[in-house]
Amino acid sequence: MNIFKLSYRNTISRPLSTSLSLILFTLGVGMISLLLQINRHIQTQMENNIKDIDMVVGAKGSPLQLILSAVYHIDDPTGNISFDEARQLKKNRLVESGIPLSYGDSYKGYRIVGSEHDYPNMYDATLNRGRLWQSPFEVTIGATVAKTLNITIGDKFSGSHGLIAGGETHDDHPYKVVGTFNTTNSVVDQLILTASESVWYAHHQESSDDASHKDEHGTQENHKKNTEHDITAMLIKFKSPMGMIQLPRMVNENTNMQAALPAYEIGRLFNLMGVGIDTLSAIAIVIMAVSGLSVFISLYSALKDREYEMAFMRAYGSTRWQLVWLVLQEGLLLTLSGFLLGIIFCRVGLWMVSELLETNYHYTFSGWVWLQEEWWLLGTALTIGLLSSLLPAIRVFHINISKALANA
Repeated sequence: MNIFKLSYRNTISRPLSTSLSLILFTLGVGMISLLLQINRHIQTQMENNIKDIDMVVGAKGSPLQLILSAVYHIDDPTGNISFDEARQLKKNRLVESGIPLSYGDSYKGYRIVGSEHDYPNMYDATLNRGRLWQSPFEVTIGATVAKTLNITIGDKFSGSHGLIAGGETHDDHPYKVVGTFNTTNSVVDQLILTASESVWYAHHQESSDDASHKDEHGTQENHKKNTEHDITAMLIKFKSPMGMIQLPRMVNENTNMQAALPAYEIGRLFNLMGVGIDTLSAIAIVIMAVSGLSVFISLYSALKDREYEMAFMRAYGSTRWQLVWLVLQEGLLLTLSGFLLGIIFCRVGLWMVSELLETNYHYTFSGWVWLQEEWWLLGTALTIGLLSSLLPAIRVFHINISKALANA
């Protein structure tokens, strides 16, 4: 006797109750798995992008907005700060390094960021082709930008004002692509990097003649003029933990700038998100529990209708344990099927979330990563299947053959 084949036929013989149990279990498993996946992807992106950034300095406003705009480039900047004032902070004895960022323009939705070569180096970005920018209006582009927009070395384009597509185009200052980066799994993948002077010149803070003018005094003249410019933010790395204690308060109280700590702000963001994630997880667990109850009711009611059939099988030589295993397999088959459908539901949902993030923020999620927590989810699903079929299995074990046949 093929026990598995018989379990399968018994399961599909009850289409309505089986479908209800599968739908509930699929929703429960799918929701929990999707929350686990999204939480892991967000944490990975956050950690990859913070790197060696201990503090971000920018215009006064929301510290979280400053972090999201300067570190993750998914929000509008809080404003501009004086480049000269930021350079003075960089000279502080507690500061190891400071990387200026100037942004406000974009190309087809991808941000154009003016900075120094230390910025991609901080993310260990390596060149796929070409070289890093050297002169104003030369750009080196991230892997996602190059792939999505099909841009290659030698191409030229004009940036547009604003951080979303559709702004006023700076046609008089076209950019030239001189290099592309390999994939870094960081924010660099979604950026178009250039010199800070490119951003300044594009906004007419200096004429295009100044941008192209080269003479023996050019470096000194440009340096003098650069101190008069504004930047959007500066990424600070401390020399010692003492900087964490002294500098943020000093900047916030004694300057026109704002200091924000990425680790603190992102931790606060995760705490806020955690409430919603915990609530949704609790709802998913309740759905799984209800699904387990549905499986139990389905098996128990079906067993009452099949009592004669079970007694008949016992009379023709089936052992008690074969019938017990038959009932257990039905419960396990239902919950295992629900688990597999839930994982598929999760991956489809993750793909949809990834498409949404790609459209709005140019971030993507990889849905085909198996998490350690999903092994625990599988174990929980099988446990629910065993518990749901335990009482019906006990009843089958103690079935009274003569009484069941007599009452048929």
